[in-house]
Amino acid sequence: MPATVVVGTQWGDEGKGKVTDLLAEDMACVVRYQGGHNAGHTLVVKGESFALQLIPSGILYPHLTPVIGNGVVIDLSVLFAEIDTLTSRGVDCSKLRVSATAHLILPYHQMLDAAFEQRLGDNKLGTTKRGIGPAYADKASRVGLRVQDLYDPPAFRARLQAVLAEKNELLTKVYGAEPCDIDDLVTEFIEHYAPRLEPYVTDTVDLVHEALEADENVLFEGAQATFLDLDHGTYPFVTSSNPTAGGVCAGAGVGPLHIGRVIGIAKAYTTRVGAGPFPAELFDDVGDHLVDVGHEYGTNTGRRRRTGWIDSVMLRHAVRLNSLSEIALTKLDVLDQLDTVKICVAYDIDGERHEKMPVDQAMIHRAEPIYEEMPGWKTDLTSCTTPESLPAAAAAYLGRLEATIGVPITMIGVGPGRSQIVHM
Repeated sequence: MPATVVVGTQWGDEGKGKVTDLLAEDMACVVRYQGGHNAGHTLVVKGESFALQLIPSGILYPHLTPVIGNGVVIDLSVLFAEIDTLTSRGVDCSKLRVSATAHLILPYHQMLDAAFEQRLGDNKLGTTKRGIGPAYADKASRVGLRVQDLYDPPAFRARLQAVLAEKNELLTKVYGAEPCDIDDLVTEFIEHYAPRLEPYVTDTVDLVHEALEADENVLFEGAQATFLDLDHGTYPFVTSSNPTAGGVCAGAGVGPLHIGRVIGIAKAYTTRVGAGPFPAELFDDVGDHLVDVGHEYGTNTGRRRRTGWIDSVMLRHAVRLNSLSEIALTKLDVLDQLDTVKICVAYDIDGERHEKMPVDQAMIHRAEPIYEEMPGWKTDLTSCTTPESLPAAAAAYLGRLEATIGVPITMIGVGPGRSQIVHM
């Protein structure tokens, strides 16, 4: 059976966790293929809210194997805290598997992340300061430490000693921070973390391929989203990995022929955290309404999200970049009380209409939205369960949005709960 990919189509926070959780019931494995604990997924099951950062959303299903793939960078303290929290709430984490080749986030990554962001001042990128970027930079520079290194203590210490000389120079002489002590790090990682992590560590590429070869369903879950992609996002205001569907191949070790379904997740409006261009951003009462009703604050950071109308220029580009087969639209109910709703269908850039995403980042910064406006439905959607139960104005909005995006909308989120979904 071909694999399924769930990918965000905007700037993150689209509700990928909920859709992944819904699909997980029919899966043998759910695999995180990139990112780190800078991604937050919130699931609401039977009135209980679960906030996940590293562990795949499918953890709530006892029958499947949650997998953290080789493309993820892991802060072990965060991973164990997440396992402890889930376990205390009755969730069995014993089937979790972690790639032996995933890279580790070390304390100096976080220290350098925070120091560099502070140094940028008004030009800051909006990083979460979790050490994600520096860990990926070390990976690309071939000086990173991986999970498997924990189980060869002499090699771990030698590699750490080599890289720590440079890191401490940066910390002390460039940023005026305290250096990291190698003995403290070795004790923390080799004596405390390694024994606890060992039962979870495996060859996840082999595990995933065995499932695919047995004709079992495998779901790949990305963190962040298309326009935070290192190559295809609104650079430099991006993450340090590839959340697009193509990232599955490198981040989980599968070829593209295995992927048969790619579901793009989009909110019925658009949000963004941190700096960067946002053509359809709102600065009025409607923007505040979206924040308040949509509870638009970061799962991890608590930061207020920027909000705007849905942008079909972005979504059309996301369809191309990810080979999307369909869209799952979340949070439609947040628009329930609005008199009118808008779709950004094109950009005005220096007096010219653009229906495609400009490749020039400076043009995106100058883009002004061109909207189509439609009547709102002024109806509570949270109890809708079928397409027929949607009010005519909501159905018309969905139809027009589907036409502007170019792929079918197959699922509609009408509330935070697992069951609050309309299958189209």
